[in-house]
Amino acid sequence: MKWQTKIFEDVLDYEQPTKYLVSSTDYKDEFSTPVLTAGKTFILGNTNEKNGIFPKEKLPVIIFDDFTTATKFVDFPFKAKSSAMKILHAKKGIADVKFLFYLMQTIIFTHDQHKRYWISEFSKIEILLPPLTEQIKIVKKVDKLLQKIDEAKKINTEVAFELKALSSSILNKAFKKEEKIL
Repeated sequence: MKWQTKIFEDVLDYEQPTKYLVSSTDYKDEFSTPVLTAGKTFILGNTNEKNGIFPKEKLPVIIFDDFTTATKFVDFPFKAKSSAMKILHAKKGIADVKFLFYLMQTIIFTHDQHKRYWISEFSKIEILLPPLTEQIKIVKKVDKLLQKIDEAKKINTEVAFELKALSSSILNKAFKKEEKIL
């Protein structure tokens, strides 16, 4: 089966976050439920609120910031901070939500006005969609490659820390009278 041209609203249903909105901003690390935003911060903190938690059974989803078009993949129960986000669900049997999330990361979209974008524009973007079985294979490959990148970043961070310590050590020895480095 070949890839088909679709638009996002053909493959994603959206849900308003209204019933999942947090009522208090009293966040504490010891609380168990994360409060999310689709922006850079993502997890704003944790709440102890017990009602209106996005249910495990409806996961995973994409949260979409309606004003900035930022997206986050979510596979854990949560509360939402803002009504300015959409909760996006892949249509069963048609699309894999993680595939669509990765696809969204490749889209260049200008959001230069302060307005909501999902319904009016973003959901109308044309995409190429492979059959579901191929989407799942692509996601598995991408996940493996991204995991390798994360491992490389961790190693790079560790090496950078060690090089900085070595540089400090060399400089300290170079300027102490009693030690010779040459």
